[in-house]
Amino acid sequence: MAGSGRLALRTLPGPGWVRGSGPAVLSRLRDAAVVRPGFLSAAEEETLSRELEPELRRRRYEYDHWDAAIHGFRETEKSRWSEASRAILQRVQAAAFGPGQTLLSPVHVLDLEPRGYIKPHVDSVKFCGATIAGLSLLSPSVMRLVHTQEPGEWLELLLEPGARPVMTSPTRSFGTKSPFSGSVGFPGADASL
Repeated sequence: MAGSGRLALRTLPGPGWVRGSGPAVLSRLRDAAVVRPGFLSAAEEETLSRELEPELRRRRYEYDHWDAAIHGFRETEKSRWSEASRAILQRVQAAAFGPGQTLLSPVHVLDLEPRGYIKPHVDSVKFCGATIAGLSLLSPSVMRLVHTQEPGEWLELLLEPGARPVMTSPTRSFGTKSPFSGSVGFPGADASL
């Protein structure tokens, strides 16, 4: 991508990638913002989607979030899962969190309508923990993280369906600027920064 100012962090098998504003940002955040494409199989994605759809279908899309961070969304928190879904979520936990980390419960589920979006914001460690792991379902999206003090520093994470993004404490100085369109967010560990 010569001349675009966008650099590929690494090429991963399949369509997953992370890119950033420059080599220093990519180097500094190499292990703090990771996308694992193809983490879910099509069958696993279908299992989670099928379990979530009845609950989400009962909810209307909202346009005024309590902190004004989200527009055009449905959300819920879920703590009781089928055995098949629980096995998938345990795999996310094992891959994204250390053995000594205490996880926050329940799982936060966010569904954006086609024109829905997430405004720039920084997630609170109190409500999200120091590590945030998600699962992208149903449709691709790009999550753009922009440094709150240095707007020229940014990362973009391509989230294809079935991808698992993980962001840890070094990304806390970056505000989310783009949606997890059609994603399931898994609250992070309540660990020291």
